[in-house]
Amino acid sequence: MTELLEQLRYPIMQAPIGSACSVELASAVTRAGGLGSLAMTWDSPTKAGEIVETLNHSLTGPYAINFVMAFECKSLPVVLEAGAPVITLSWGMPKRTVELIKRSNSLLGIQVGSVQGALAAARLGADFLICQGIEAGGHVQSSTPLHALLKEVVALDTGLTLIAAGGIGNREDVAAILDCGAHIAALGTRFVNALESRAHPVYQQAIIDAGEEDAAFTCCFDGGWPNANSRVLRNPTLSGWEAAGCPPVGKRPGEDDVIATTARGLNIPRYSIASPVDTTTGQLFDLALYAGTSCRHIADVLPAAEIVRHLGSGHSIDYFAEKNAV
Repeated sequence: MTELLEQLRYPIMQAPIGSACSVELASAVTRAGGLGSLAMTWDSPTKAGEIVETLNHSLTGPYAINFVMAFECKSLPVVLEAGAPVITLSWGMPKRTVELIKRSNSLLGIQVGSVQGALAAARLGADFLICQGIEAGGHVQSSTPLHALLKEVVALDTGLTLIAAGGIGNREDVAAILDCGAHIAALGTRFVNALESRAHPVYQQAIIDAGEEDAAFTCCFDGGWPNANSRVLRNPTLSGWEAAGCPPVGKRPGEDDVIATTARGLNIPRYSIASPVDTTTGQLFDLALYAGTSCRHIADVLPAAEIVRHLGSGHSIDYFAEKNAV
């Protein structure tokens, strides 16, 4: 694990960020010296295999492919066969899936939100842990603030590389979690506002305009992923649901509204987990706008390489190598 990640110039990981991610974004992060990643839970095996083969030919540094274990991940075997260097799992760690990955040449990272989860992942043979705090944007496994969680996981002394995620938005945040014992900082919301991101400009502007208090932890947007909490920006859909007393499915205001459409002509209903990408049309501000508390630091849209270099400034490969040697 250390040998591969020491190929990084900076201890910066771009979180998978679902549909907002693109091959161009992940590639730009890796080329800049960070760890780019792609979400492939919903990709077809054919598409996923082609992307991995393309990345393997075009990149010299490592990148990660993420799978959400709350869903069937049909493309995972193809991605492993194609030779993805790093696989990350979130929302579960099924033993058979872990064993499948461990039989491959891919490194395995497992996202955890508790000390118990960290111990379970370590016992299963994870090569590294992604400690996610409750401050994170998107779907959140954790109920614990990042610094408290990280302190507890560091104390376990597993010997594994630790990646910290949740509420990290600027260079000072990166320094703080590295000082707490993490080896790498993972950022999602900051990279939603990268030039190569697929996030719609309306979504990106909402992040720019938001403060930390606007990033709400809620179960409001659950269409397609029931019983999963997420952190999103406050908008009319969330406000209307809260004003009605947070009623359950079937009794929510505007539940039958179709508020947006995909490029393929698919309707997106209110309360869907879908977030607006560059080809989405409709009432975009009413959709799920995933963002962590780090939105308080984000005031622009920048090229991914510039984001990586700025965040990693002062934490070069020499610092990273020294950190791993401790």
